[in-house]
Amino acid sequence: MTEHVYLSIGGNIGDREANLRAAVTELQAQPGVNVTAVSAIYETEPWGNRDQANFNNIAVALTTTLTPLALLATLHAVEQALHRERLIHWGPRTIDLDIVYWGERVLDLPDLQVPHPHAAERNFVLLPVQEIAQDDPAVLRQVQAALAENKDTSWINKVGELVLNND
Repeated sequence: MTEHVYLSIGGNIGDREANLRAAVTELQAQPGVNVTAVSAIYETEPWGNRDQANFNNIAVALTTTLTPLALLATLHAVEQALHRERLIHWGPRTIDLDIVYWGERVLDLPDLQVPHPHAAERNFVLLPVQEIAQDDPAVLRQVQAALAENKDTSWINKVGELVLNND
């Protein structure tokens, strides 16, 4: 069975746009994963630990035949391939891939909660997902409800489109 999933991807170390492009390219190469949409790039201030460089963030829509934990393992492998180090909670990183929405599913597993437990608090997650979920009423409803309740006052600026190298 193919399911629709939305990811939030961001980073603030190195060439932020190149890291986003590499993450999407790596995702496209994974068995059982089909990237269907990529949002614009948004520059955002750090969330949580604010004493670090600004982030570039995107949302990615995909379809997958993988189980939730298999997709999570795939995302961790992509992060490792792009030299992600987990040194400081909410700290600087080359790349971070999070499962934000899995259709209308609610998952509460030891290593995975969906919808993402902090998605509703973060403009840098909600606004890019809203951009690419216009044809997905189930997810769009969740995003709009979260935006209506959201108290995030951090700034977010659309800075361009992610150009993929499609060979």
